[in-house]
Amino acid sequence: MHADLSRVTFRPDRPYAAVIAQQGRVQLDADANEQAAIQLVTARRVAADLIGPHGGPAGATGFAVGFEGRSRELDDLTIGGGRYYVAGIPLDATRPLPGTPVPDAGHAPGEGGTAPASDAAPRTWTYWDQPDAHRDPECAADRLPTTFPYLVHLTVWERSVTAVEDPLLREVGLGPAVADTSARIRTVWQVLPLAGEELGVEDGAGPDRVRAAFADWSARQASTARLAARTERPDHADDDPCALPPESRYRGPENQLYRVEIHEGGQAGEATFKWSRENGSVALAVECLDGTWAELASLGGDDRLGLQVGDWVEPLDTAAVSRGGARPLLRIEEVDLPGRRVRLSAEPDPAVGRRPELHPFLRRWDHRRSPGRSGGRGPAGPAAPPLRRGAHRVEEGSWLPLEDGVFVWFEPGATYRTGDFWTVAARTATGDVEWPADTAGRPLLQPSCGIRVHRAPLAWVLGEGSVVDLRLSFAPLAVPVAVAGAPAAATGTEGSEGAAGTAGAGASGAGAESPAGGRSATEADHPGQTPATPSETSPGSGSATAPGGQNDQERSDD
Repeated sequence: MHADLSRVTFRPDRPYAAVIAQQGRVQLDADANEQAAIQLVTARRVAADLIGPHGGPAGATGFAVGFEGRSRELDDLTIGGGRYYVAGIPLDATRPLPGTPVPDAGHAPGEGGTAPASDAAPRTWTYWDQPDAHRDPECAADRLPTTFPYLVHLTVWERSVTAVEDPLLREVGLGPAVADTSARIRTVWQVLPLAGEELGVEDGAGPDRVRAAFADWSARQASTARLAARTERPDHADDDPCALPPESRYRGPENQLYRVEIHEGGQAGEATFKWSRENGSVALAVECLDGTWAELASLGGDDRLGLQVGDWVEPLDTAAVSRGGARPLLRIEEVDLPGRRVRLSAEPDPAVGRRPELHPFLRRWDHRRSPGRSGGRGPAGPAAPPLRRGAHRVEEGSWLPLEDGVFVWFEPGATYRTGDFWTVAARTATGDVEWPADTAGRPLLQPSCGIRVHRAPLAWVLGEGSVVDLRLSFAPLAVPVAVAGAPAAATGTEGSEGAAGTAGAGASGAGAESPAGGRSATEADHPGQTPATPSETSPGSGSATAPGGQNDQERSDD
């Protein structure tokens, strides 16, 4: 996630149960974030073990899909309210009711022929107005398939949110000098269609066959990218005037948390990446776009967190982050300090940044057009290949320089997804980066830290008025306490056991659908470097996989 972090210390392979604060010690953000990650992962593992890959509570199962065919308008889907769990992540599809305003003077509520807002508001979400999908009726790719059958599935992932996107997070009482404090993690759910031919199921296939086909399709979408990082002493280190130990391989003047993120997915040659020395946390709110000029709320607190000519930025807003995908990065060509404006190398995508309610912003990335091969800030070696749409091309099997002696290496033969990212902590005290290594000191390849996306099938739409429900449900585990010597009928034990048995059968059925016969237990996308699993794909790529062959998958944040 894009947040101003010192480093990430959560490691799922180290079975820590809690973080213990000690008196008189420095308190770090990494400790608090690790404690949150431990609790979140533990809770979701327990839920996934008990519920299975996905399911909802009996009697309150949410995300019931209804098809609404329209002859002169675009088809739509209704999304029923209620709760559902995917990979242990709790979701609620209940649509909140709008608030009731104070009536105007001299008018009682409902007078003047206007009904209260709560009576006129829709009761459920629909495909077109669901809160996190940001579907556009003018975009042909967003419309529901016109060929039947097709599958409707639930996509779940998480992203970070700062005060740039949600101004209410900022404590205004701290004054304008304090831009923000803590960030948040937001759970995103999206109800999306998948064309039936993508699954390759035969006509008349039953629900179990459709679920299994969806799991197989999901497994084929997994990102296989792995990366390693290390430091090398730059050739120009002896000419560096900074007071750094001569043996230091990392030559940066400050501690940094580098973020390497895939911009455009695909195979090597198609995929590109971008990087930031601040974990991609430098984001500046846009107040107005006028052609190539962007008026900002602030140009940043200082030179380190601001914008300069030559910087590469990514125009984004809440809808663009939620939809995923890769848009061209733009270069800062001119900075107007008095007017708080910057001139970009091209006009941003028309679909981004034009709606103030979506909180547009520019995210800064720190790579440059031709960093050279030395990996430092001094004289460069041979020029790097030209950028593509503002990002570096992924070159597999060779060490690629970032800056100040930091290098990364992409494993050959990988498939990359937009949003795959890795974090690399660099420290001046050691003159090195923190990265796993074997006993010989060789850097170990690591899967991406995220973004983790999970999916579950909801419905198989056969046509107007014909929808097959693919959801699963579970009954409560609790049963009445048996009284010694009392008949089963008097205690209600038989009925309760029957309900429990039904729940168990549903769980077994879910496991049977999995080619691996397993349940899903997944990690969350939190400020931690979590090993990716075959169930993880990039939302921007529209792909997903499922641990154990079920319906739990992985996607781009922000």
